[in-house]
Order: sequence, then C-alpha cells, then structure tokens
Amino acid sequence: MGAGLGTPSSLTLEAWTCLQQAQVVLYDALLSPSLLELTPADCLRVAVGKRAGAEAIPQLEINRLLVAYGQQYQRVVRLKSGDPGLFGRLHQELEAVLGAGLEAVVIAGVSSALAAPLLAGICVTAKDVSQSVAILSGHAPETLPWPAIARMETLIFLMATRSLRYIAEALLRQGRSPTEGLAILQWAGQPQQQFWFGTLESYLQSPQFPDMAPAVVVIGAIARKRYPLASLDLVFPEFLRISPSSMSALHGKTILVTRAAAQASDFTQQLTAAGATVLEMPTLEIVPPSSWQPLDQALAQLDTFDWLILTSHNAVTFFMKRLHSHGKDSRALAGLKIAVVGEKTAQTLNRYGLVADFTPREFVADALVVEFPEPVAGLRFLFPRVEKGGRPVLGEAFTAAGAEVVEVPAYNSRCPQTVDAPVLAALQAGQVDIVTFTSSKTVKHFCQLVGPQAAELLQNVQIASIGPQTSQTCRELLGRVDTEATEHTLEGLLQALLRIT
Repeated sequence: MGAGLGTPSSLTLEAWTCLQQAQVVLYDALLSPSLLELTPADCLRVAVGKRAGAEAIPQLEINRLLVAYGQQYQRVVRLKSGDPGLFGRLHQELEAVLGAGLEAVVIAGVSSALAAPLLAGICVTAKDVSQSVAILSGHAPETLPWPAIARMETLIFLMATRSLRYIAEALLRQGRSPTEGLAILQWAGQPQQQFWFGTLESYLQSPQFPDMAPAVVVIGAIARKRYPLASLDLVFPEFLRISPSSMSALHGKTILVTRAAAQASDFTQQLTAAGATVLEMPTLEIVPPSSWQPLDQALAQLDTFDWLILTSHNAVTFFMKRLHSHGKDSRALAGLKIAVVGEKTAQTLNRYGLVADFTPREFVADALVVEFPEPVAGLRFLFPRVEKGGRPVLGEAFTAAGAEVVEVPAYNSRCPQTVDAPVLAALQAGQVDIVTFTSSKTVKHFCQLVGPQAAELLQNVQIASIGPQTSQTCRELLGRVDTEATEHTLEGLLQALLRIT
C-alpha cells in the first residue's frame, strides 16, 4: 500500500479503508504516527523503515516477515511511503510473497516526486519550458547515464540530499547552466515541511548547506517558475484534520504525548491541527478496580448520600457504567447533588444527561474544598475515585470539617508493560522537542518505562505540565519543568505549548 506523503490526508480512500481492517502493518519510517492510529487497537504494528545514516532492517528480513505474517493472518499491510512501485522495492517483496503461495493486492499511492513540487507551486511540465521529466534515484549517482540525463528538461531526484553535490557537479560537466533552477522540498505535506529554492551555482557555493533529508529535489528551468498557491481551507473529517504548515503555531515541533492510550487521540488531533508532529507513548492503562464490592455497596445505598463527587472523566465513565450494570440509570441519582472538578469531567457527565450542581473555578481538587457552596459539617459524600495513587486532600479536608466521606475505588491506572520501540528510538535520537505530562502518574510511569536514563533523554527536550502537582513530580524525578498550564486542562496545556514556541 502506498501512503502518499505519509499523512492521513494524502491517503486514497481505498488505502484508508484497508488500514481500518488491518491485522498487521509493517510500516516505513517516513510516515506520520497518525496513520497508525487509523488501524484497529489490536493491530500488530511492526516498524521496518529504512533511514539514511541509520541501521536498516535488511530487505531479506522484511521479505521474511511479510511471508511469516502472511501465513498467520488474513490482512497484512505493507505500508510504504509514496507509491510502492517507485523506488519502493515492491518487486522484491511481491516475489517473496507470491513465491510463498500467498495472495497480494497493490494499492497505489501519491508519489512525492509529483506531489511535492505541486505543493511548492511548481508544475513539473509546462509548454515551452518543460516537456520532458525524468524521475531518478540519487542513491548511487555514479552509476547513472549523465549524458542522457543532462538532455532532459526537468529532473526530479528522490533520496538525493546526500549526493546532491555530486549530482550538481555532474550536470555542470555535461553543459547544464550554473543558473539552472534547483528546489529542495523537505517533508512535503507534513507539518514540518520546508522548501529551499536557488540554482545549481548558489547551492554549490553554500559551504555548509543544511541536511534537508528526506526531500524531493527538482532541477530545471521549471524550478524557477513558482506559483504562489493558497492553502485549501477545507473542513476535513477529524481523522484527516491537519493545518497548513504556514499557518501552524507548532510547525516543525515533534511533541511526545504521554496520556493513556484511549485518551490521547483528542489532544493529539489538537496538536496536529496546530502543526506539530505527534508521537504517543501511553504511560497509563485505565482498568477496572481490583474489586467492585465497595462501589456496589455504595450504589445500593445511594439514598443515604447528600453529594456525589466526581473528579475525572474516568470516574464518571466507570461510575455510570457500573450503575447501568445494576439495571439503573441517571434517575437513581435524583436525590443527590453532584460536584465535579474540571470542564472535561462536566462534559462527560453531560453525555449521561446529567448537569453538575457545582464546579469550582479552578480545575483542581483543592479548589473544590475551598469553594464548596455550603457548609459540609454533617453531610455525607460519595467519592468514587482511582484505586491507587490519588491525592487524599479532598477526603481529608471534608472529614476534618465534619463531613462523612465514603471513598470507593471506581477504576485503577497502571503502568503499561512495554514502551513503544519507535518512540523510544526517537527520544534516543534526539528527535523530540517537547514532552507533555498530564498527571503525576504519567511522569512516574514514564520514568519507569524509560529507566534511569529518563532525565538524560529529556536534557534537550522541553517539559510541559498540566498543573502544580504534575510539575512537582517533574521536578522531583526529572529535575525541572519548563512550562505549566495556567488552566489545568488539555486546552490549557495546549495554550502553554503555544506560549513556549
């Protein structure tokens, strides 16, 4: 399958549909992580990408994996950048798969060789300027027939940034003009895209030209004829939403999100819409409590409580699902007042047809205690909460004021068993600019997953925290925090990220 420019918005509809049904995906390196989010939660994701200068998985090993997975599963996707038939070693993989007696389907993709110039405002053919185009690999330029290549009007090179000086000098030796147009189009279609325009001469006169891999290189008179194209302001479905990089506040930034796997998508979409490349390292798994008995006993005595306190999306969700499992619905809460912490918690409650009686101005449990709308002495509170690791401040403060607080475990959060290998590799390679933490547990579990090297890996990474308690844990375990959300919500965290960029 061709992934086009590596983002959901450049997939064909056929490719998008196929990804949603995949059981295994073997994917290349130059793809947005959001593509993998289109696959089912139980899909096996295997990184087999090759990057220049990095240790690569041998092609024979990729072939072996394709056959092995193809013999175990019905729907195995080999996800390749661009179009699989153009410099994608498709022939080798097809020979391996078909030779093993398996069936194969090829889904075409949009090649960056043609899409990248268009995004940069370059038409690769134009009457009287460019009527011939050659698409070439820059991987081994010394093997190319330069006399024939030099006669082509427009040249498009893939995988050529490391050999571009050789290519430019070879063309000049064949009589091409030093003022020939040259365009280097890096990460075209991705939020971090960058374009460089000049000539063969100006490129060769740059003694320390920056490494712009991966990039598409366009050479010819057409590369000097650019059209100022506007960004297409369409309202994409959520899974395709991505802002034009020229308008993106987080353009060029790679952000590591450490939320629970099931809860990261909305925040990821917000960051992507702001222009960031997002990597997800779930540091929390949300699971049922070790026993439902305490909550079940409380549900049987709902009429004895005055207030129900809900301090998180998870508390609302698990409490209501357990209520429904007993054959009850929101009508069972008619005699209770409900206090919530946080706008997201209130919104989750609204989905069950319920409106909170009290929400403090600040989205922290401490504010619930300080701003509570009535004297608490003599009142009885039901407080469904996380089983382990939550702060005791709320229950202790209300109890000290003369209230009775019945705290029952409604859910638990634990550290995942493993860390995503490609994300860890990105951290180790220094490819992450910002890491976000949304609770003290995400910080603790991050350190547990990464190990003793956690603080060292984040030495050149900005650390963003959702609130004071999370910041305190960052300082204790990582030595610092660089920015903290003023409003302790995901929207507030996004605003904090916009401030530091």
